[in-house]
Amino acid sequence: MSTSEHPISGLDDTVHQRARLGILSLLSTGVAMEFPAVRATLGLTDGNLNRHLAVLERAGLGSSSRQTGRGRPKTWLEITRAGQAALDAELDALRKLIAATEQGRGGGPGSR
Repeated sequence: MSTSEHPISGLDDTVHQRARLGILSLLSTGVAMEFPAVRATLGLTDGNLNRHLAVLERAGLGSSSRQTGRGRPKTWLEITRAGQAALDAELDALRKLIAATEQGRGGGPGSR
């Protein structure tokens, strides 16, 4: 990033959306999570979660797999390597934005 670009330019619109950022954050442990657990943790509806998962999957940032067998089928959600890299880049961009904002205010937290 050049020195003339504002840190906001580092944010990724696909990742930055609140629900998608939450999904990637939950999945960033590298352990697959069941669809209902992600839905409940983030307070989303089935349809809303499905819509955001579709965006993440099209971008190659997340994946889902359906497990059938005994009982009800289960849908497992995982972050991809590209998803982890995108989340890491987003967090870095947010840190830069915070630093620039704090610097513009004359210091860090508690300087007001």
